[in-house]
Amino acid sequence: MVTAKERDTQVVILTASTTAYRSRSWNRLRFELEYAREKGTTANTYVIKADQTAVIDPPGESFCQLFLAALQKRLDLATIQYLVISHVNPNRVFTLKALLDLAPHLTFVCSNPGAKTLESLLPDQPLNMRVMKSESDRLDLGKGHVLQFFPTPTPRHPAELLTYDPKDRILYTDKFFGAHFCGDQVFDEGWEIYREDRQYYFDSVMAPHARQVSTALEKLEALLPDQDTGSPVAFYAPAHGPMVRYGLVELTHLYKQWSQTQQAKALTVALLYASAYGNTTTLAQAIARGLTKAGVQVESINCEAADPDSIKTTVEQAAGFIIGSPTLGGHAPTQIQTALGIVLSNVPKDRLAAVFGSFGWSGEAIDLLENKLRDAGYRFGFDPIRVKFKPTDQTLKLCEEAGTDFAQSLKKAQKRRKPRALSADPSSSLATVSATEKAVGRIVGSLGIVTTKREEVASAMLASWIAQATFSPPGFTVAVAKERAIESLLFPGCNFVLNILPEGNHIPLMRHFLKPFGPGADRFEGVDMEIAENGCPILKGASAYLECTVASRMECGDHWVVYSTVQQGQVLDAIAKTAVHQRKSGTHY
Repeated sequence: MVTAKERDTQVVILTASTTAYRSRSWNRLRFELEYAREKGTTANTYVIKADQTAVIDPPGESFCQLFLAALQKRLDLATIQYLVISHVNPNRVFTLKALLDLAPHLTFVCSNPGAKTLESLLPDQPLNMRVMKSESDRLDLGKGHVLQFFPTPTPRHPAELLTYDPKDRILYTDKFFGAHFCGDQVFDEGWEIYREDRQYYFDSVMAPHARQVSTALEKLEALLPDQDTGSPVAFYAPAHGPMVRYGLVELTHLYKQWSQTQQAKALTVALLYASAYGNTTTLAQAIARGLTKAGVQVESINCEAADPDSIKTTVEQAAGFIIGSPTLGGHAPTQIQTALGIVLSNVPKDRLAAVFGSFGWSGEAIDLLENKLRDAGYRFGFDPIRVKFKPTDQTLKLCEEAGTDFAQSLKKAQKRRKPRALSADPSSSLATVSATEKAVGRIVGSLGIVTTKREEVASAMLASWIAQATFSPPGFTVAVAKERAIESLLFPGCNFVLNILPEGNHIPLMRHFLKPFGPGADRFEGVDMEIAENGCPILKGASAYLECTVASRMECGDHWVVYSTVQQGQVLDAIAKTAVHQRKSGTHY
């Protein structure tokens, strides 16, 4: 757990009127998928001081006391008129209550869904509110600071509200364009170094809502930068990570590209959920990450904010559906029961299904969903996931793997139908393609097992696309399919062991790691091994092993090419030759 000594608040003057309060933690702050790279995080709050003063996005409970202490050193709280709330969640309510205790005159500025959520989370406190319903709404702070607002709801953050200050040319983007990365750097100088962190954040937070992200970008079109014409915006001020100035054009382009890529995927899964305390939402995000990394588009639907018609349209068009629910008073929330009724009435029984949920003392809602869907004849893509209280890293990994398994089942079903359609086409060039595939298949690689462990989460995979890349430092590349469970444990800085298999004695280990593993299954059960100095498993059946650290990785089509440096290694069988893999086709391992 992060202690107060490992946190601080960095105060940065951005303009004559605007100051950033960057609440920082160098350790992982929460058990949510987007924090899994464990590079710490910042919770960025912004204060605009003109004729009137506005505070934009105070941090959550973890940073409350540090933030208030830093704020009171520089500002009389009695002079603050407005609290602009880009999104509302229970974690932030603690700080909102503390601010109201110190300055009860404050007026909340939020979207219409945000106002309703604030009223439900602060039922005993009279609230002054200004509700911003469209981009035509303004808040005049004086001295040219006339704030403009953009409601940009997503299923995870239905109250999302972005703010633009034309005086300072700052777009306050909250969850958009962020990254969980803690450091002293305020802006994104050398912005390329943050690309992987921003892409991981997008994949975890934004990818399941790609359609809504595209809609938000269209709303902001007049402000967003263009390679040729420039932009009214000087920089983005997100809720997390460095502010975006130097990579403004590039990151905007990438957001558009990433969103379009998600929406172009052939298969879509409807992910329906509701959440009482945020735990079911966290599970949904992990499942969505598993789906998207396996090449399937996700349509996330927060049933608490969605209308029945939009639920019906989405589930009818999806190739499969997954429903998640908390258990409240022994029951599923009304919104989930409504969604279940829509599914049972409108979705064909050949569609793939699954259920998940979190609970405190009982899990009746998950049982209800499972029983109703099984009785209706739906086939399940993974076993129901039941999580008591808050999810752990192991739970999130299980959910991610479950999402990937679900996606692979859909893709296999689609692939089984595809050859029939191709063979019916007399103009098909399968003969030429087949010859090319055979030629590509002649490229051979060493056979090895990549093993890794981080805290309580361990994984492994059989690898055959391995090649030495450098002499000094000694390093090599290994290709990892995007849908592999181990992929999320092979980011720069992560450790692993490459276990090289001996020719003639490689079959037992190869068969073990080739077999399908269920979500969360122990891949090392029954395997003779020991632990390397870097904490990862060494397989005793290997002929040699290398202890490695990921230095970088490059996205290449359906794989990541991971470049790693070798810290140390050992030959276990001096006379054994290395096993290689001769493939029949360049489209298969």
